[in-house]
Amino acid sequence: MAACWSALSARLDPSLAAHADWSIDPHKRWVTVARRTTTGWTLTAPRPVGEVSTFLSRLTEEAAGGAVALGADLPIGLPHAYAATRPETDFLAFLRNVRALPDFFTVCATLKQIGPGRPFYPARGIAGMTRLSHALALGLPDAAALSRACDRATTERPAGAPLFWTLGANQSGKAAIAAWQSLILPALASNAPLRLWPFEGPFRSLLSPGSVALAETYPAEALRHLGIRLRGSKRRHTDRCAAAGLLLTAMDEQSATPDDTMRLAILDGFGADAAGEDRFDSVLGVLCLLNVLAENRPDTAPNDPWIQRWEGWVLGQTALPAL
Repeated sequence: MAACWSALSARLDPSLAAHADWSIDPHKRWVTVARRTTTGWTLTAPRPVGEVSTFLSRLTEEAAGGAVALGADLPIGLPHAYAATRPETDFLAFLRNVRALPDFFTVCATLKQIGPGRPFYPARGIAGMTRLSHALALGLPDAAALSRACDRATTERPAGAPLFWTLGANQSGKAAIAAWQSLILPALASNAPLRLWPFEGPFRSLLSPGSVALAETYPAEALRHLGIRLRGSKRRHTDRCAAAGLLLTAMDEQSATPDDTMRLAILDGFGADAAGEDRFDSVLGVLCLLNVLAENRPDTAPNDPWIQRWEGWVLGQTALPAL
């Protein structure tokens, strides 16, 4: 895979940067917003995403006519091996044609139900369930074929879960189903000003007045991009509290000033409830966006046509999959 990173993307400054930590559970969907100021950015505390059907319009209203840079912690793209079986020219064309696959988003309960038009699995844990059996039932050669390039482990972080897998704490398939069905597809169907990175070009080139540029992010990547080393786990409240100084330093490096509500949230470790980790991730994601907008990280995907047209990529990631 070529590791060529374009430096030609246009520099356009958005009025608003936002990051949504997505989940199938609406109560675990949190968004952090950064508003541009004359000296940098102001960060407000994470808040619920709320009604998905109005999410994009609410962001564009907040941007007051300016561009919105939006990140989301969910897969946006299809694995090469699966995409190669599709008749469409690219992922955007697939999304516009997915209505021709009425069962595409219905999660399979058994291997016999799996097929090109119904790839998500499993609906629940059952004996003999493996990713290899999933791949073979889907007509793919091995379990690795379920993963996109950006899902695979690098020298800097472990692997993420493949798109079509829907079981376990590390799975992202259900979040993808929820976001594609309720956010992305309705926006495309209504010709809303939503631009998807990297399928339509470098991220900064997609930022135009009144539009939303959406990019995939990954908290494990964001931590490394920001130089944050957590002691313990971000799932523990005490460990999130201990990371307050690191987060404030990362914000200062991005010329991002937390308002009073954000500062209190940081010092409190984003709360002791189960959604504290989601709020924390939404903050990591918006700082990842600001880092890319400041041109400290690339806003392009690797120069590989399958990645740029079908698989997608994680914003700001430069490490390629480990062999």
